[in-house]
Amino acid sequence: MATLDVGPRLIDALSVLRDRVDAARFPLPLGGAARARRNRAELLSQLDDYVMPRLRAPKAPLLAVVGGSTGAGKSTLVNSLVGRRVSEAGVLRPTTRTPVLVCHPDDHRWFAGQRVLPGLTRVWVPEQDGGEGNERGEGEEKGLGGGRGRAGEAPGVPTVRIETDAALPSGLALLDAPDIDSLVAGNRELAAELICAADVWVLVTTAARYADAVPWHLLRTAKEYDVTLVTVLDRVPHQMAGEISARYAELLLRAGLGNVPRFTIPELPESAGGGRGLLPATAVAGVREWLERHAQDPVARSAAADRTASGVIASLRSRLPALAGAAAAQHAAALRLAGRVEEAYEGAAVRVRREVAAGEVLAGDARAHWHAHGRGGRADELLDALAHGLTALLVCAVEEADERAGGAWRRDPAAAEGVLTAMDGAAGAAGRIGVIVRRWRRCLEELADEEAREARGGQAGERTDPVDAEEPAALLATALLGGRRARTAGENLADLLGAQSAVRLRDQGARLLTRYLAHALDGERERRLAPLDRLTVSPDQQAGLIAAVSVVQREQLRRAPLRPRPVEGREPEREHGRPAADQYGRETVTQ
Repeated sequence: MATLDVGPRLIDALSVLRDRVDAARFPLPLGGAARARRNRAELLSQLDDYVMPRLRAPKAPLLAVVGGSTGAGKSTLVNSLVGRRVSEAGVLRPTTRTPVLVCHPDDHRWFAGQRVLPGLTRVWVPEQDGGEGNERGEGEEKGLGGGRGRAGEAPGVPTVRIETDAALPSGLALLDAPDIDSLVAGNRELAAELICAADVWVLVTTAARYADAVPWHLLRTAKEYDVTLVTVLDRVPHQMAGEISARYAELLLRAGLGNVPRFTIPELPESAGGGRGLLPATAVAGVREWLERHAQDPVARSAAADRTASGVIASLRSRLPALAGAAAAQHAAALRLAGRVEEAYEGAAVRVRREVAAGEVLAGDARAHWHAHGRGGRADELLDALAHGLTALLVCAVEEADERAGGAWRRDPAAAEGVLTAMDGAAGAAGRIGVIVRRWRRCLEELADEEAREARGGQAGERTDPVDAEEPAALLATALLGGRRARTAGENLADLLGAQSAVRLRDQGARLLTRYLAHALDGERERRLAPLDRLTVSPDQQAGLIAAVSVVQREQLRRAPLRPRPVEGREPEREHGRPAADQYGRETVTQ
């Protein structure tokens, strides 16, 4: 048997892949997005809590996570394997709120820091006086890495309680996880995270609930990822032990899990959590022997750890393309939503250019001031009216674009749940556009003033008459915004400045108007696109995931790691009280 051949290049490739998975986002409510978010979280948990720590520290103790449904007897099993109460067992559900990790005192350094489960704070119980064979180790005197140095756990802070006990063999750690079907969402999520950190999954179920959907989902997941798995059928009535055990074995066989080690614990008074919550040593002897052998036998221990790590890494080949596909769907949906906004605002730009060319701004109040200007009206009042008319035109165009884009987004499944709203940036549009139009007016006045000064200057550069900057600016604005209705504005501007200066000023003014119109519309369009931009759904996500998993696969092929094989020559596993070689009699480090 060969252990997993791991080198720094494979670890580096997995680190890059981990970062790509971490960067992936699936915010749009597309079909499959929720699943992609769950798969991403699960992948990160497996890579952070198990694969990377295991590959970097192959000699670390074997971590067996004991998981199962509510009331299956996980804590009682852990207590019984250790020989004292390290985890609370009782009838109150959920009992296990804070996960408890128990290891030999010599191994506490492997779990004191953040090697595994880096997101959990370490806490521990102060040394108790007297009995229960309590040997706690140095961690409680000196403190554990990341720990708090006191017994209690702070509410809302995810923690793991570290216990040490010499009753456990060196090289083995047990972790009592919360219920996988807990009514508390946080407990379910924590249980899933802890399972992802395991070298060995010890799934505990009961004679009454062994066919429930939740534990079987866990079993199928273990099979999919080729995890080293052990099952414990707890609280089996004596009179029905053979029948129930046979049914459970048949279900496992049908699921392709017939070689999984299976242990049976009879129904005992201690199973209900009464007394000290400890089962007789004979009731858990089979489970304990299996775990001890795999912890102390270098071959079996390496096989169990290598198999789980290899299974997770091998599963990337099928899991990453699905994640990349979901990322591609997110990017495509974001492009589609952005396209609706782009189309709406392109239409708004066409409308504005058309109406400006048709002289629509020179209507109503602006037209009245233009006529009054011909009879000696004030130029600044004409400029005010034209600025208000241009602002109104732009605001109407933006509102129409928002209505079109908003309607398209409401019909699109990617925005159907209110994740995005096309009108997110609409508030205050009139005020922002008004500011831009006033800036345009000031620039136009400065441009007209500069041209007028040049046109009115003497041959020696001396000035003749004082220049009224608003007069040429008003004529220029009228000529630019009035279309055919303001043909005389251009003639008057030529009379005022000269034909050549008037032509030059109109060309400069037209470019200035075009720039400011685009500035106003582009700014509003970018505000409508801002919710999409904040989602950081980029095309690099799909490409990055595919590239990263390809590098990992290439490194695996280059090293050609061998899958762990069953260890020959071992004694058959036993159910409680009798051999069961026909059900799981071979050494089962593979399924």
